[in-house]
Amino acid sequence: MRILAFGGTGAMGVPLVNILANQGHDVYVTSRSRRDNRPNVTYLQGDAQSDFEFVKEILRDKYDAIVDFMVYSSEELKRRISFYLTHTEQYAFFSSSRVYAQSETPLTESSPRLLDVSQDQSYLATDEYALAKAREENILRESGYRNWTIIRPYITYNERRIQLGVYEKENWLYRALAGRTVVFPKDIADRYTSLTYGPDVAATVVKLLGNDNALGEAFHIVNAEKVTWRQVAELYQQVVFDRIHQTIRIDYPDSSTGLQRVWNPWQIKYDRLYDRVFDSGKVESVISDITFRPTRDGLTQCLIRFLDNPKWLDYRMNWKYEAWSDKQEHQFTNVFAIPGKRTKLSYLKNRIG
Repeated sequence: MRILAFGGTGAMGVPLVNILANQGHDVYVTSRSRRDNRPNVTYLQGDAQSDFEFVKEILRDKYDAIVDFMVYSSEELKRRISFYLTHTEQYAFFSSSRVYAQSETPLTESSPRLLDVSQDQSYLATDEYALAKAREENILRESGYRNWTIIRPYITYNERRIQLGVYEKENWLYRALAGRTVVFPKDIADRYTSLTYGPDVAATVVKLLGNDNALGEAFHIVNAEKVTWRQVAELYQQVVFDRIHQTIRIDYPDSSTGLQRVWNPWQIKYDRLYDRVFDSGKVESVISDITFRPTRDGLTQCLIRFLDNPKWLDYRMNWKYEAWSDKQEHQFTNVFAIPGKRTKLSYLKNRIG
């Protein structure tokens, strides 16, 4: 097949492109930075997210499948969607399992979405990630076409993304390895969640491409194994101690209310404070040989690989959160470790004020 990946250079895009290339497909990948081509992979340099003229140029020829990892506004996708759907046999759109509302039973693809059932008008007035993705799903359903497939991953991980609640590793692990206490509210820590190894999601998506039974359907591709965030935190503590003999200190305050002042409050209120347990029966009915790595094994391996070769992503640092955490724990971050004069002043204002 001839396949185009919009934004296929991230945590799920890279393994997906590798699998497709190894299977002998011709894969074209958009990238804002220049990259060297390799067997079966051609990189197309340009900004597919903001430059629609670039997109039109690369879609002069038709593709068997388009896999879209981009994050659009609802209005931007509406402007593009008919163009996408008429230039491919299958358009695989990456949505998110954050679209689901709270549920007392395991989530299925037909479970209510926040967009459809929320009564919070201040929330509905936003285009927050979960709402934007649900609105974009509606754009596909109302397009008049059926050659689309909606993909709803949830929290994915690899050695570059090792999450704890709302925190990326640049928040919780960076702080912990610097000897400061991680503030992890109990109302998040005691919720059930699901974590899925990124390459496992990619391998499942590959099996949906070219599959007629996937057209006009939505699938969450999520490890059905449930675990509490507290269990995840305790696993991280054990792995770090075993690998580098360092103790991670975690404080569990009762409420996340304070954290919501320095973090995306909607992500906390309308996702991390929910139990997220999934039923994977639908995708398993279409693909018979799905394998998801056990959570404990996968997280352990990824954390060990990171600890052996640590590389931080500066853009994921949240210094306002650092200041808030330090204030809760009566600790200080060395200002020389904080980049930029403005960021230093912001940290000090939030830490002392």
